[in-house]
Formats: sequence, structure tokens, C-alpha cells
Amino acid sequence: MMKFIFLLTGLTFIAMQQTDFPQTEIKNGLLVAKIYLPDDVTGYYRGTRFDRSGNMPSLTFRGHEYFGQWFPKYNAETHDAIMGPVEEFTGLDYADTKPGDSFIKIGVGVLQKPDEKPYAFTRLYPVLNSGKWTVKSGYDNVKFVHELNDKVYSYRYEKTIQLTDGKPEMVISHTLKNTGTKTIETMAYNHNFFVMDKQPVGPGYTITFPYKLSGEGQGFGTLAKLSDNKIIFLKNLASNEQVFCSGLTGFGTTNADYDIRIENKISGTGVRIRCDQPILKQVFWACNQTPCPEPYIKIFAEPGKEFKWKITYEFYTFPVAVD
Repeated sequence: MMKFIFLLTGLTFIAMQQTDFPQTEIKNGLLVAKIYLPDDVTGYYRGTRFDRSGNMPSLTFRGHEYFGQWFPKYNAETHDAIMGPVEEFTGLDYADTKPGDSFIKIGVGVLQKPDEKPYAFTRLYPVLNSGKWTVKSGYDNVKFVHELNDKVYSYRYEKTIQLTDGKPEMVISHTLKNTGTKTIETMAYNHNFFVMDKQPVGPGYTITFPYKLSGEGQGFGTLAKLSDNKIIFLKNLASNEQVFCSGLTGFGTTNADYDIRIENKISGTGVRIRCDQPILKQVFWACNQTPCPEPYIKIFAEPGKEFKWKITYEFYTFPVAVD
């Protein structure tokens, strides 16, 4: 069972009811963000796909909402019943793990491989050891620490969500320290579940990259298209329609290409997303409620070493055009 330590510095812990979960709120005078906290028993998200820290059901700026529930039904153990700028790490050594043995997902814990089937993020894997979470919350920031000790892989994972003083900006800083005996080499990405003022995904949204895009996949040509460095939607997506590309190309080898903008011209809202690491792979997915650029980066930490990275979100508004 996971040990959960709260260092109370302005932390909001709500009594458990059917729809109440451990949570905190941070603000800086411009942004207000609500964040659910990881917990094995009472947490909002108890799936095994995503890092369980950083689940953000709401962030507001100038009266506009940037996140929210995008999925039709909620279950705490469903793989994607999660909101906001949430992250996933590729499982460590899953392909080489025998059925019945364990593998690691950073931010989740030690999981059991039930059979010979390939890893599927939609599956709920048995959790053998979920480690220890420590949470410290302040007025404008919250820090998560996940410590996991296993036979080969062990780590200390720190993640801090900080609202920048005087700016409509949020910075998510990460430090992964390898405290085990084997090199940690994996990938991580942010899913970026943006839901801007509950606007449906369609022509109102534009996703812009700093390079000319190429790629193909589900829904491209009928529901959306690539236009130079932009993804443009051709119609409002229906509830059963999705757009997906497993690998957009065109980016280079520096972090300058990790610079993505999501804008909605109907609500007049936008966000700029940057990272201090280069893109390893660029996935894109959208349903009728959320458009999601998913940039992957490489994670590498030898025993005793640390790997650090930072993602910056700049929120803004702009005048809505009148037809």
C-alpha cells in the first residue's frame, strides 16, 4: 500500500464524498489552477497509464477556462479519465518481462505483466508497489515527489507546477534521479488535454508548429488537414470521430521546434507550449472535445545521475473576430 505524506502549506484536503477528491488550488493573481492529488484509495485518477501527479481539471485566465472533462464517462481506473497537461512515461523493459513478473512505469509504480500480449495503454495492470508520494503545496505552486525502490530500477521523481509571478505562465519542472543499479532510458510525453471554454473541436481551433508539417493518419483529408505549419479542422468532429497521426515530421534536433500554439478563435483563447528538450516524436490526436499535440522527449539517467526537463505554458487571449 502506498504511503502518502502531506506537508501542509496551504493544502486543501476535501472530505471524501462521491465526487470529492484530495486536491489543492494554486494562483498567482492572473491564473487559478485546481489540481487533483495522487492517492491509491481516494485519488481521482487511479489508472496505470499516466503519471498520477499533475491531474488538472481547471485552469482559468481572464474568465476563460482552459481545461476540463473531455471524456463522456468517469471511472477512476479508466486509462484516460484524466485532465490537463498530464504526462506518460513508456514502461521500462516491458517487452523483456516474462508474464507474472514486474515492470516499471514512472509516476505509477511497479506493475505486473499478466500475459504475453504487447503493452496496451488501455489496459489496467495490477499495481504491485505504488511507492511513496509526498506532496507540498504553496500559494502559487505544488511539488510532487514520487520515490520508488525496486530490485533493479529505483528512482526519485520530482515534479513542480509553478505559476510565474506577474505572468499568465505555468512552468512544470521535472527531476528524475536514478537511485537504482540500471540505466533508465525511456520516453515521456505530455498529452495536453486542452478544453478551451468547452468549445467543440472544429474550425474554431488551429494548432501551430514552428516547422512545416508532413504526415498522414486517421481523419486527415476529411476531418482535418495540414497547411504548411498548421493543423486545421475542416468540420466540427462528431462524438464518434477522431483525428490521429502517430508521427508528424518536420522538426529538427533542437528544442527550438518544441514550440506549439493552440488557439480557439471563437473563444479568443490561446496557449504557447515550450520545452527545454528537443522533440523525439510528435504525435497528434483529437476527438470532438479536445485537440492534443503530444510531443515526446527522451529520458536518460544512469545510476546515481539526474535528468531534468521543463515545460512552459504561456496563456493568452485575443480579440474575437466578428463576421
